[in-house]
Amino acid sequence: MSIKKYDVTQPVSLKKGVYDLNKERNFNYQLNRVINWDGGRYEDVAMIADKIKVSADWKRELISLGDTAMAEERIDNAIAYYRMSEFFMYDGDPDKRKYYEKATKLFYEYYADYFEGENKRIDLLEVPYENVKLPVMHLVPTDEKKGTILIHGGNDSYFEEFLFTVLYLQEKGFEVYMFEGPGQGGVMRLQGMHFTHEWERPVKAVLDHFHLDDVTIIGISLGGYLAPRAAAFDKRITKVVAWSVFPCFQDVIVGVLPEGAKRAFYTLMKLHARGLLNFVFGMKAKKDPLIDWGLKHGMYAYEAKDAYEYAKKLKLYDLEPVAELITQDMLIVGANKDHFIDYRLIGREINMLKNVKSLTFRLFTDKEEAENHCNVGNGKLVLDEICSWIQRIE
Repeated sequence: MSIKKYDVTQPVSLKKGVYDLNKERNFNYQLNRVINWDGGRYEDVAMIADKIKVSADWKRELISLGDTAMAEERIDNAIAYYRMSEFFMYDGDPDKRKYYEKATKLFYEYYADYFEGENKRIDLLEVPYENVKLPVMHLVPTDEKKGTILIHGGNDSYFEEFLFTVLYLQEKGFEVYMFEGPGQGGVMRLQGMHFTHEWERPVKAVLDHFHLDDVTIIGISLGGYLAPRAAAFDKRITKVVAWSVFPCFQDVIVGVLPEGAKRAFYTLMKLHARGLLNFVFGMKAKKDPLIDWGLKHGMYAYEAKDAYEYAKKLKLYDLEPVAELITQDMLIVGANKDHFIDYRLIGREINMLKNVKSLTFRLFTDKEEAENHCNVGNGKLVLDEICSWIQRIE
């Protein structure tokens, strides 16, 4: 089958909308992500949304949507469904790598004209880092350059899903370097390198390789910890955008639990009660798909043997030990109905950041269709705010 190519001459368009598709909060969020970030169609996703009760349902229904889209030559939709079908597949499932590779291959075939030919807008590059290569998308503005942006995702992102984000930033006048680091996308799935909390190391490799200076770093989701962490150690970064409130990964995860469960968690960790904590979280995972996914993905991405080891590793992703080293201008972006992160943790984060040059916090809300994690319902609004902030903070 010959794959038709995307018409790159059409203007960049970012989707908008928040949809009530599934009763379970994480499935509902990820279905919105399929539509708004990954190229899915609302009418397709709405048709299968209520069939999804557990991870196996997600895998089956998303693959089925992908197969239908392929048969109808709706390649952009197929990419979205195949890519996100992998999301709830866990370590040991042979289909996990299969559908990641299938979606990625289709992506670079369908969007090929962005990366090659007379209308080329993106250089696809690699940066050597330890025993792997970090993939990088590089975009240069056609008109006056307003600055340089280094952008990356977080805990579970693929950098291909930010294609239209970086194209939009390019159109706004910025030179953009988008990279995948350890624990993300193909760096983990194909090259086998898992997460590090010392994000300054991959960032340094990228900055060194391209001889960059005076850079705005944007970290999405967990990037709300990773990007400020990198900035604490590298002053070639002059502005920091944390696209999520993220003072400490362990506290973020525990923050969505009821008060009694929070107290129990911290007590069990303090007592090093590994067996009991594993038992409690195992029972909760059977009842709550969000906890089930969080544990299984986390143990895979962070190389943890069990829930207790995963929880201990999450404590490493804490801004407090390095917060006083962050001296740059900083923008933190939150969402008032984020199902992963209680935005009220912003108070703790602000109190940590004693030496920043300036600090701006912007809370987006349901009134703006931007209430979800990473404001997935209205990305354009957030990007416009980020671009405006970069230009007015000098």
